[in-house]
Amino acid sequence: MSTKRTDKAKEEMIFIEGDTFTMGTDSGEGHHEDKEGPAVEVSVDDFYISPYTVTNQEFLEFFLDTNYITDAERYGSSHVFYLLLPEETRNKYASISGANWWYEVPGANWRKPEGDNSSIADRMNHPVVHVSRNDALAYCQWANKRLPTEAEWEYAARGGLVGKRYPWGDELHQNNTYHANIWQGEFPVENTEADGHLGTAPVHTYEANGYGLYQTAGNVWEWCLNPGKISLEEFQRTPPQQFLEQNNHYSKEMYALRGGSFLCHHSYCRRYRVAGRNSNTADSSTSNVGFRCAKDV
Repeated sequence: MSTKRTDKAKEEMIFIEGDTFTMGTDSGEGHHEDKEGPAVEVSVDDFYISPYTVTNQEFLEFFLDTNYITDAERYGSSHVFYLLLPEETRNKYASISGANWWYEVPGANWRKPEGDNSSIADRMNHPVVHVSRNDALAYCQWANKRLPTEAEWEYAARGGLVGKRYPWGDELHQNNTYHANIWQGEFPVENTEADGHLGTAPVHTYEANGYGLYQTAGNVWEWCLNPGKISLEEFQRTPPQQFLEQNNHYSKEMYALRGGSFLCHHSYCRRYRVAGRNSNTADSSTSNVGFRCAKDV
C-alpha cells in the first residue's frame, strides 16, 4: 500500500465541536438486542467528520493509488438485494437462509455491484458499497482518517437537534416530503420507489442536517469504529482514542453499523432513526453498506 494521503486529510470535512449529549433513546421503538437504551449522557471531544459517505469516485482513487483488493474480491462474491438483479438471472444465485431477499452473487464487488455485466460508471457520486469494515479501515489509513465511534456518529447525525427520531425532526415524511432513501411499499416484495430510488441514491441527495451531514438516515449503513451493540455506558467511560487503539485493526468480529439503508422499512426495521443500531462481522459486505470518515482535531 502506498503512503497515506495526508493532502486529503481534512478535505471537505466538517468540524464538530465537542459537547455532552443524550445518546440513545428510551422510546422502546427499537429491537431489545440492539441496546438503544436506556439513554445516557455522553461526552465527545472535538472531531472532524465527512459530510457524506465515501463515494465510488473516491474509492476508485484509493484503488488506483494502492491496487487494494477488497474482502468481497478476495472471497469472490458478495450479497446483493434480489430486486437489484435482472429477473432473468436471479435463479442462477443462491438465496440466504432466513433472509431470502439476499442472494450470494459471484463476482459482485464495489466495481461490479450486481456482479458481472454491472458497473459503477453511472454511479460515481453514489456511496461505495460491498465494502467490509476491513476495507473501510484500509481506506481510512490511506486517507489519514479513521472511522467514527458510534457516539461521534450519533452526535453528528443529530445535527444539533435534541431527542428527535430523525436528523430533521420526529416525522418521517415531514411536510409530505421524503427526507431519506428508505423502503416504500411492502417489504421485500414491492418497492414503489416513491422517493425515486430502488437502490442507492447519490450522496448529496436530500437536505443536509444542521451540521451539514447528508443522509445519516437511510441510503447505506455506515461502519463505525467500536464493537457492535456494546452498552451505551461504554461510551461514557471509553474515550475515542482508546476505541481507536483497541479496534483499529482487521478482524472478523462484530462491529457497529449506523444509519439504516435503502432497505429499511417500518414493518421490520426502524433502524433509520438516529438512535438505531446494528452490527455485522468486520469482513462482511453487502449492496447496502458503506462508510464515512472521521478525524481527530
